[in-house]
Amino acid sequence: MGKIAIMADSNCGIMPEEGASYGIHILPMPVIIDGETYYEGVDISPDDFYSRQAVGSDITTSQPSPGEVTAMWDRLLLTYDEIVFIPMSSGLSGTCQTAFLLAGDEPYEGRVFVVDNHRISVTQAQSALDALELARQGRTGAEIKEILEREAMDATIFIAVDTLEYLKKGGRITAAAAALGTILRVKPVLTIQGGKLDSFAKARGTAAAFHVMLEALRSDIDTRFSDLAAQGQLKIGLANTLMDPDRLEHFKEALQAEFPDLELVYFPLSMSIGTHVGPGGLGIGAVRCLG
Repeated sequence: MGKIAIMADSNCGIMPEEGASYGIHILPMPVIIDGETYYEGVDISPDDFYSRQAVGSDITTSQPSPGEVTAMWDRLLLTYDEIVFIPMSSGLSGTCQTAFLLAGDEPYEGRVFVVDNHRISVTQAQSALDALELARQGRTGAEIKEILEREAMDATIFIAVDTLEYLKKGGRITAAAAALGTILRVKPVLTIQGGKLDSFAKARGTAAAFHVMLEALRSDIDTRFSDLAAQGQLKIGLANTLMDPDRLEHFKEALQAEFPDLELVYFPLSMSIGTHVGPGGLGIGAVRCLG
C-alpha cells in the first residue's frame, strides 16, 4: 500500500507548525490586512491579527492561489504516492471547487483526492484525524474520500457572536441593525449545517446565547445523532476567537459537564473566521468520529 499524505487548510484550527505533531499537512489560509497578504500561522500570529483588528485595520479574506495549492501537492508527491486534501466546506469558500478542478489535471489525476465533506473548524479537523486513521488502516485515497463524503452531514455547529461590528463590516447585517443590537445586548447565534452559515436564534447576553447553543446541541445529540453517541462514534467540540483564558475554560467545563460521556475536542477558530466574527466568538458542536 502506498503512502498517503493527509492535508487540510488552517480553517480546521490546526496551524501549519502544529500539523507535524498530528501527521497532517496544513495549507495556511491568507488574510489581507490593509492591502498586504499574510498567511495564518506563518507570518502572522493570532495576537498580531486581533491587535490589528482592534485598531480598525481593513481586513478581508481570500482563498489560496492555485499555485500555492499545487506547490504543496508537488512537494508532498515527492515522498507520498497519494494525497487526501480536506479543505473547508465548498459552501463557505471557493477553495474546494478550485482544488477539484486542479486535481483533475496531470500530474494530479488519480493521485490527489479532494474531499468536500461540508465541514469547517473542529468538525473539519476531526475529518482530517479520521482520514489519518483510515490511511493507517490501509485505505486508499479514493476510499478515504468516499467514506468522508458519505458521512459529511454527521456534524453540527452553533456559533455565538460577541460583537455585531464585524458582521456589519462584512455586510451580513445593516449598520442600523448592528447599532440596535448593541444597545439591546443582542447576541446572534449562527449555525452551520452542511457547510452553509445561517442565522439560528438571538439571545440577550452571552450567558443566554450559550444556553441557546447548549439546548440546540442537546436536541441534535438526542435525535439525529443518538445512534452515533450510543455507538461511541460522536465527539463534542468547542472553538473560539480571542477570549480571556478563564472565560474559555469556563465554557469548556460547562460544555463537558453537559455531555460528560462524550469526548471534548478543542481547536481555536481561524483568523479567516475571526475576520467575520471578531473577538469573543464561541462555537460548539458535535461531529461523527471513527469508533
